[in-house]
Amino acid sequence: MTMEQEPAKTLPLMLLVDGRACLVVGGGAVAARKVDSLLAAGARVTVVSPEIGAALESPAAAGTITWRRRPFRPDDVDGQHLVWAATDNPAVNRAVGGACRERGILWGAVDDNWSAGDFISPAVSRLEDGVIIAVATGGRSCEQARDLKNRLAQVLRAAALKHEEDETGTKR
Repeated sequence: MTMEQEPAKTLPLMLLVDGRACLVVGGGAVAARKVDSLLAAGARVTVVSPEIGAALESPAAAGTITWRRRPFRPDDVDGQHLVWAATDNPAVNRAVGGACRERGILWGAVDDNWSAGDFISPAVSRLEDGVIIAVATGGRSCEQARDLKNRLAQVLRAAALKHEEDETGTKR
């Protein structure tokens, strides 16, 4: 989607996935970012991919995530609360979406077929005090959302330091 197109109509939500089974199909850098965000939210994460990149090797070896070392099968989505199709293969991502649709499972895609999914991912920053910043552009520009999120995080961190200085009378 380009900046000239209308943003997708969305409903902003914060999903509660703590302790819930979530699936990421794919093993590359984008899949690793999705895994990281799910782990940060407390999800029980399974990754299905014949191969995984370096970013997923350590959590797989430690048992932090479950890695099914093989291609996607439609029954992989059974019992999942949320699914991300995060491969570089559009046909696989579409198959993930079809399996989820048949079972009524929320799913999102990270490729050009993102609008066929049930959600899009905002750019997210988790601040030290538990504040979460989420910025989305309705699918128009991931880069713009990321830049705005980073700027907001800087402003909020500076404001928190200023507040702390005001409360204690001590400069850092």
